[in-house]
Formats: sequence, C-alpha cells, structure tokens
Amino acid sequence: MVYLFLAQGFEEVEAITPLDLLRRAGAEVRTVGIGGRRVTGSHGIEVTADLEEGQIDLQNIEMVILPGGVPGTKNLEDSPIVRASIGYCAQNGKKIAAICAAPSILGHMDLLSGHAAVCFPGYEKDLTGAEVKFDPVCVSGNVITARGAGVALPFGLKLVEVLFGAEKSEEIKEKVQCV
Repeated sequence: MVYLFLAQGFEEVEAITPLDLLRRAGAEVRTVGIGGRRVTGSHGIEVTADLEEGQIDLQNIEMVILPGGVPGTKNLEDSPIVRASIGYCAQNGKKIAAICAAPSILGHMDLLSGHAAVCFPGYEKDLTGAEVKFDPVCVSGNVITARGAGVALPFGLKLVEVLFGAEKSEEIKEKVQCV
C-alpha cells in the first residue's frame, strides 16, 4: 500500500500529479487526511481523502509520499501518525518520497545521513546529514526527493519507476503526453 499524506495547506500539484500517475500505473494508493478526510490545499482546493490518519495499517506500507506546501509541510511534520509512518518505513527499508519543502521533515528526523536529497530552494539547510543535490528528482536508497511543483510530473514518473520499473514509467509517460 502506498499512503499519500494530505495536511491542511498541502501543495495540490505535488499531491495530485503523483497520485494520478501512480493510480494509472496500477499502484494501490490511498490518500490520508491529517485531521480529517476533508483537507484544503495551499491554493484553496478542497480534497476528500480516502482515509483518516487513524485508518492506516503500518504493516502494509510499501511507500509514503509527502507533498510540500505551506503550511502543509509543517502540518505533516507535526502529525504523530506521519512521523510514525516515516519512521516505520525508515526502519523497514520501505520507500519514502518527499517533494518541495517536505524533504525537510526527513532531515529533521535525522533520516538523510548517507543519502543524497533535493528540496525546494531555501530548505537545503534543513536536509540534515544529506548530500544536497540540485537535480529535479533524486533517488538515494529508499529515499526519493524532488524540488517542487514544477517537477511533480517527473517526480510521479520516478515513483512509478521505483515501484514498477522503467518500462512501466515510460508507458505512463507516453499516455500523459500532450504533444
């Protein structure tokens, strides 16, 4: 199971784009609302999550996805369920994906030592222990990070690749191209 966490003030593009691409690829993805199922993004778009935070099953996690956004990132970081899910993934070799400001959560939890990571410009200081990169998307072990909303599509395609392989990612990429 892939859990994509949504907290008040999440960045809509960074959440919905990877969610869409992963579902097109056949991933079992559930959105998880922090503080309730109805969550409003940083640009006023309200989303109804599949689950509330108390409904997740740590034993079935394959990957967690953390969209950025302000104040969404802080609200994710303040959630005991989000932190427990990230910790479980880190301890059990499961995948952790974060985009924009959200990689800072991993830095604050001391989970980036020995990993390369990227983030939204200005958050580099929060990537404690990481080898900071400036690529659009970075995969380092079980950690996948991305710079921001402008790379939500490549981020989502990379998540498809990590879960299903490069061939499936290319297939999905071809399906969503507009040119």
